[in-house]
Amino acid sequence: MATIRLTERDLRILDTLHLHRVLTTPQIGELFFSGTASRAAQRRLLGFAENDLADRFTPRHHGWNAPHHWTLGPEGARVVATRLGLTPKQIGYRPDTHLRLRASTRLGHATGLAQTYVRFATTARATPGATLQRWWSEARCSTAWGHRVCPDGYLRWRQDGTTLDAFVEYDTGTEPLVRLTEKISRYRDLAVETRLATPVLFVVPGPRRLTSLCRVLDGGPQVPVHVTTHARLAYPGPTRPVWRRAGDPDCGVRPLVDLA
Repeated sequence: MATIRLTERDLRILDTLHLHRVLTTPQIGELFFSGTASRAAQRRLLGFAENDLADRFTPRHHGWNAPHHWTLGPEGARVVATRLGLTPKQIGYRPDTHLRLRASTRLGHATGLAQTYVRFATTARATPGATLQRWWSEARCSTAWGHRVCPDGYLRWRQDGTTLDAFVEYDTGTEPLVRLTEKISRYRDLAVETRLATPVLFVVPGPRRLTSLCRVLDGGPQVPVHVTTHARLAYPGPTRPVWRRAGDPDCGVRPLVDLA
């Protein structure tokens, strides 16, 4: 086994694996290489696997052509933890993470949420004057606001002098609407506590789910709720007019920067 010399890009890949817990080969290719089918990404990740920097698995029941899914390996966790002045256990690393995720019913949610991050990150890179300044993971959000609500993510988007801070909810369509209305109520409690009217961005499976959420999720001025679909987030992308304000059927769709 050849020892791998870690580059700055390698370190960013490991940090991102730690942030999201799991990423697919196409996602890593899009974030750090030339695209979703990057052969350079595939070769580098193979080197990661050979040096225990990352573990890989193919999800059950996803077909023969499903992409590899990657998590931190023991050496990758050690690298990330050392750079933070911590131990692998202190950063939440578990040696059986890849096995647990492979069997988890929440794997689709984890990879879908990671893809949401990919869309924002790559769109910021391709948009003049735009930066994704911050993306907090579900775990970090839980630490910060778990006493009230646990968002799937939290972002800070900066574009042409305008800053948007927003919570992110990746929706797979399985949660009952009543549970989502309860979640908005908890967001409203958080807004009262922080005195900040922070928008919540829902990314949902399709138009029917979007219509349902826009009908029932009205957070009022304290919690502006905006909804788009997985497909519209992918194309034309988050900066375009794809966000519909829940509770206001007449407002039309708006671009991301207008939600600030």
